Amino acid sequence: MNNLQQQSETFERELDEAIQIATSSIAPSWPLDKMIAVNPYWPHLEQTFSETSHHLATLAGSPMAMPLFYYQQLWAEGKISRSHLQQAAQELDTDLTIEQLIDSLNGDDQLLTPVPLLCDTLDSQRDLQHKPAWCDAITHQVAQFCAAYFDKDQSDWNPSDPAPLYASWCHTLSDDHSISLLMQASRIPRAARQLEENPRKQIEIALLKLDIPKQNWADYLQAVMYRISGWAAWCAYLKWQAQLQGNDDDNLLQLLAIRLTWEMLIDDGEREEGSIWHLWQTQWQGHFENYNAQHTTTKLVWQRAQEISYQQELAKTLQQYSASNNQQSQAVKIQAAFCIDVRSEVFRRHLENQSDDIETIGFAGFFGLPVSYHPLGTNAVRPQLPGLLAPQMVVTDTSGSASVDEVISRQRQTTLRSLSSWKSFLSLPGSAFNMVESLGISYVNTLLNRSRARNTHQAKPALGLNQRQAQQLRPRLQAELSQRIELAEGVLRGMGLTQNIAPVVLLVGHGSQTANNPQKAGLDCGACCGQTGEVNARALADILNDPEVRKGLHDKGLKLPEDTRFVAALHNTTTDQVSLFDADNLSAKAQEVLPTLKDALSEAGKACRAERAPALGLGKLTQKPEALQKAVIKRANDWAQTRPEWGLANNACFIVGRRSLTRNLDFKGRSFLHEYDASQDTDAGLLTQIMTAPMVVINWINMQYFASTVDNHRYGSGNKTLHNVVGGRIGVFEGNGGDLRIGLAMQSVHDGQQWRHEPLRTTVVIDAPQEHIEKVINEQPLVASLINNQWMHLARFEKGQLYFYNQGSWQAQSFSDDDPQAK
Repeated sequence: MNNLQQQSETFERELDEAIQIATSSIAPSWPLDKMIAVNPYWPHLEQTFSETSHHLATLAGSPMAMPLFYYQQLWAEGKISRSHLQQAAQELDTDLTIEQLIDSLNGDDQLLTPVPLLCDTLDSQRDLQHKPAWCDAITHQVAQFCAAYFDKDQSDWNPSDPAPLYASWCHTLSDDHSISLLMQASRIPRAARQLEENPRKQIEIALLKLDIPKQNWADYLQAVMYRISGWAAWCAYLKWQAQLQGNDDDNLLQLLAIRLTWEMLIDDGEREEGSIWHLWQTQWQGHFENYNAQHTTTKLVWQRAQEISYQQELAKTLQQYSASNNQQSQAVKIQAAFCIDVRSEVFRRHLENQSDDIETIGFAGFFGLPVSYHPLGTNAVRPQLPGLLAPQMVVTDTSGSASVDEVISRQRQTTLRSLSSWKSFLSLPGSAFNMVESLGISYVNTLLNRSRARNTHQAKPALGLNQRQAQQLRPRLQAELSQRIELAEGVLRGMGLTQNIAPVVLLVGHGSQTANNPQKAGLDCGACCGQTGEVNARALADILNDPEVRKGLHDKGLKLPEDTRFVAALHNTTTDQVSLFDADNLSAKAQEVLPTLKDALSEAGKACRAERAPALGLGKLTQKPEALQKAVIKRANDWAQTRPEWGLANNACFIVGRRSLTRNLDFKGRSFLHEYDASQDTDAGLLTQIMTAPMVVINWINMQYFASTVDNHRYGSGNKTLHNVVGGRIGVFEGNGGDLRIGLAMQSVHDGQQWRHEPLRTTVVIDAPQEHIEKVINEQPLVASLINNQWMHLARFEKGQLYFYNQGSWQAQSFSDDDPQAK
């Protein structure tokens, strides 16, 4: 191989590496109808939390801690102490003294800015009082183009076989004179016609024409990608879904080519001293030279100190654990398995307070079913499992009779076709007004019904069926008997339901009730891919009540009592009401328990609403249960309500252990709780499942709330009242343009006066032998990255004390009042 060939291959390899770094720096964002929490920092998992903080601060202008005045208030209130600061500074290995950290609160907070692109420098030379900014115009053009290109649900017409993203953009720009007129740049359409057809080749051409040094390629391309990070997150989702199916998708590369090409198009080609390009290069270099790393580190110390303060309170709560609780569970009448969701912690606590005959269990809300849901008589299929996984089986509806199913299916198809016609009518400009005028008074009842409060949660529409038809159908897993038995065994062992099983076992999924909220799926069950847990709970109850499945379980050494019945339920997290499903075929013993169960659920709901009332602005109704219930139902149906519930706001810890460890303890709705008995898991197999699946999902939830709080501008979706839905379900714009907004709206983390979410990394507490926990960390690279790179904090619980893990060693921290460190 000659020297030219070597240089060429080296060049191509370096270019591919830079492109790969840029396109892999963006985490996916799920569509609105499947909105799940995502850790937007996920691509940086191999870096430490601190390294990523500096990286995003320099390239994207994105903070990973709160403004200094936020910590100033915590310091003034005594919530962060000198000992917290000292420990945080030691962990971050900084030379900053405690006095310097305290003095920083009285200094000016420095606003982070992204590294400048050519468009920024060009704008700095424009009269922005009278001329539009190039940065804004470019973002708007790319975002509007992507909104039209990816729309498959909202627009009235879509090309049947569109060109690839980049090629379609080139064609659109070459014929579009609007931006050239707006920006007074008549050469843009002509230049667009001369662009390279291959997006990767176009990236190469742009880098060379802009004279970007090779050593800056990776940073520069990442900086370009961050400027359109919302649509990049959508493209990352398309790639994620393709990879789950064993395929690939290159829309991220094509989007990078589009945004980079804009930088090339606005370049005037001048390179002499005093040119815009020369000024840009000077600003680029100065940005890195002037970056104040100490300021970022200072805020990271305060952020970590706040976490240590919370961990101290968590340790004190866990110290209330009573050894008397740690007894083998006696026979109870009711066992209720809830999702590990933090909202379940509150309901579980109040439900157990109703009777010693009630025991609750924490388990992932999809109940271990790797399924998608296919409603009878439709072509619709939706996932009902965590976004990390691909469905392996299908749940559909059945009445138990093929002939009845056929009748219901035909009725649904007829109704849906009619609704589809109305949808087309409604999508036309002004049609909403025309429809009301056309239908006149006959439409009044529809409008009024949508405004009335409903007393029970209706998770999803009946999809074209009347109430009687809908009640005839029940979700059922389409799988062989052997598969159903295997699933049942895994779920029961995972929940610890292998002995002392109650006559009634409640399987409680959860869902939210809200009106006029494009992001409502984000309040449903994240473990069910932004759906309610109803389908999973009902399908699993059907499996576990099946005599053939029970016979198969018995053959595997797992015997369910003959009188035990599994009952599906749905917890409405907005109103704290619980609905039971399919409770019409109970054993005599289970039937006896049912009235007690219903009363306990009702009383627990009242207690939950009373606990949540102050946070909802309903504190005056705490002692008025009927009025309070009416008020929360009204909130759930209020079209103007931007905060129907607080969702998973303020989540802070994940506790893995037997319920006896946490029963009667108040975690204030901040803890995920997962059932686990280490004595029944001698090979750490179940612990591995928990640390590689639910724990990862919790990291995604925690980091979405974290990022939406510390940087709502980039990783949140801004003001909910300004949201406009894009593409029917893709996402939202804030207003009528700009980048696609991802993450949580400000109203989900802030109540208008104060933050409702404290941005803390999850503290994971596991009640298991040290060697078992270390085994999982050593054998699972993903878990090792999460823990060793400080994306989560890990502790094990032993004899009333927490031992925190740090790079292979454990440090005892009880945080007791006489602990010198706590003084």
